[in-house]
Amino acid sequence: MVESVGETSGSSGGSYWYDGGDSGVDLLSALREFRTADHDMRRRMSADMEMNTTDLSALRYVIAHEVGEDPATPQALARNLGISGASTSKLLDRLTGSGHLERVPHPRDGRSRVVVATDHAHTQVRERLAGMHERMLEIAHLVPPSARPAAIEFLRAMARHLETEAPPEELTAREV
Repeated sequence: MVESVGETSGSSGGSYWYDGGDSGVDLLSALREFRTADHDMRRRMSADMEMNTTDLSALRYVIAHEVGEDPATPQALARNLGISGASTSKLLDRLTGSGHLERVPHPRDGRSRVVVATDHAHTQVRERLAGMHERMLEIAHLVPPSARPAAIEFLRAMARHLETEAPPEELTAREV
């Protein structure tokens, strides 16, 4: 059995930093299960598309910005991924070489360039995600409408917390 970070294999099956018998702990355990499944799905999808997970994250970022009609610049992509300009350049070279992205003139500033997904990339993503997204929406509709605002607020509050939480100073980059 593979254990999640923070869980022990003791007879109680609980996590080491919480006492059992609390529905809040069950909620956090369910969230951990979701995060693990999401991570595994992204890893499988990136392997299926013959790219690494950072490349897939870049592709998702670019497509999301196209949908929002907010052109993705290489600099914004680097900030989003938390990588250097040089790493971003290599990433863009890989994804343009594989036919997933193109560098094109910025629609409002001809001196700069933006990154757009190709038709090939849109087709690949749609083929792999359309059915999964439909099923996810079906599952979301199973949550009673009266419970949805609380679920939405819980997930957004947790996201805000994780976005700002820093690892303890005594941990090294290798341990994090």
